[in-house]
Amino acid sequence: QVQLVESGGGLVQAGESLRLSCAASGSIFSTAVLGWYRQAPGKQREWVATIGLGSNTHYADSVRGRFTISRDNFKNTVYLQMNSLKPEDTAVYYCKLGSGWGQGTQVTVSS
Repeated sequence: QVQLVESGGGLVQAGESLRLSCAASGSIFSTAVLGWYRQAPGKQREWVATIGLGSNTHYADSVRGRFTISRDNFKNTVYLQMNSLKPEDTAVYYCKLGSGWGQGTQVTVSS
């Protein structure tokens, strides 16, 4: 079973940046589609971004142009670079590989 561990969350002010990392165990990483999701207090978990096998990427409208997803298949790690953060980006961010989820990392953006 793949294990996913997110890191890089924190408290920042609006307009600042953060980079999230998600390290995965297991040998299927390089053949997997990877995703980032987030869940704000009182809201459902929502999709943020996906990166495919050929590093093709897709973004939710709310983050396109500000967030960048990338992967390092040698390090079994997927990243989410978040720029120009807004208070509405405040959420717990989760990475997803197949049916597996990480434990999440908190991102808080103050106004």
